Amino acid sequence: MPPANSPVQRIRSIDAFRGLTIFIMIFVNELAGVKGIPYWMEHMPANVDGMTFVDVVFPAFLFIVGMSIPFAIANRIAKGDNFFQVQKHILMRTLGMLVLGVFMVNAEEGYNQAAMPMSIFSWSLLFYGAAFLVWHVRLLKSAQADLALRIAGVLVLAYLALIFRAGDGSAYLTPQWWGILGLIGWAYLLGSVCFQLTKGDVRRLLALLILCVVYYGLAHSHWAVAYPLIALICHCDLTAAHGSIVLCGVITSQLFFGTAANRHNDFQQRCLRAIAFASALASAAWALRPEWPISKIAASPSWCLYSSAICVVIFMPLNYLVDVQQRQGWMRLFEPAAANPLLTYLLPFIVYAALEALHIPMADWMRQGATGMAWALGYALLILLLVRGLNRLNLRLQL
Repeated sequence: MPPANSPVQRIRSIDAFRGLTIFIMIFVNELAGVKGIPYWMEHMPANVDGMTFVDVVFPAFLFIVGMSIPFAIANRIAKGDNFFQVQKHILMRTLGMLVLGVFMVNAEEGYNQAAMPMSIFSWSLLFYGAAFLVWHVRLLKSAQADLALRIAGVLVLAYLALIFRAGDGSAYLTPQWWGILGLIGWAYLLGSVCFQLTKGDVRRLLALLILCVVYYGLAHSHWAVAYPLIALICHCDLTAAHGSIVLCGVITSQLFFGTAANRHNDFQQRCLRAIAFASALASAAWALRPEWPISKIAASPSWCLYSSAICVVIFMPLNYLVDVQQRQGWMRLFEPAAANPLLTYLLPFIVYAALEALHIPMADWMRQGATGMAWALGYALLILLLVRGLNRLNLRLQL
């Protein structure tokens, strides 16, 4: 069932969690190009059974996507959307993330710039401009003129897809993989469907969470090797893995806000339920780790469940600080990112493409040790301030 809170009410602690996560995401993405940093500030190699705090950033965003799903669906219903309109909205958001993810992946690797009529960086800037035209929050008073902007953006995307070349120059734009946004899109779709099928019932959501883990296990079992049909059926193992994190976010949202009884229970009771859930997730991860070691690259169940348990533990003090104690002043820096996650996520890629197109190199000190780490932190702060400025100009993106 939808949250007992008013459908139009925003949960500030979820906003705080989202804003902090996006800020850290920008920081670690910029940090990825810095040499001479401690190992715990880098992604753990794929063949190592372990994880660093960097490996929790992506699942944290998936977790927040899950926490937001009950409120997003309730808001659509409150605005008067019927069942089919809600499904259309979910599918269009998913499609938008898939399209953005595929374009971004192809701009990063596999392209054949010599076979294209422009540099890959110019191509990327045109892509981001088209993305803004398609997914901007309404800019013009005239609905017809605003629609014309969106159609123009779609036409530019189609043109960019046609002129893109990969490999030896004969290959076109393809989903080499779905990209971060695409992976989020598939997981969001799975989480939204599961929430509606279960009507938000925590026990049923837990059953579907277990089913996702079993599905992943079947895809990586000897049966999948021996029987091609099983391998084909279990082809969506990554979606199930990432979807399990989204489901953990949905369950956490329901534990804190899902029913009138939960809403009126005190914070201590809500935390006891959350601690029990986090403990169960960590215990399951510990039990599954010998079979499937912790691996972000493989999206192993141990990584998914440990990451989700960490997110539950992080959210509890945020909920207490922001919603219970009403200490929200510190959130002002992160509010633009929390309210505009897509714009905030894309901006660093736009900046990078612009610098490359203009042949502006990064200074050596920005890519070395302590100064590089300081730059990555400052850069993340600059992006937040830039988002705030763009918001004041009414420039926003929304899927």
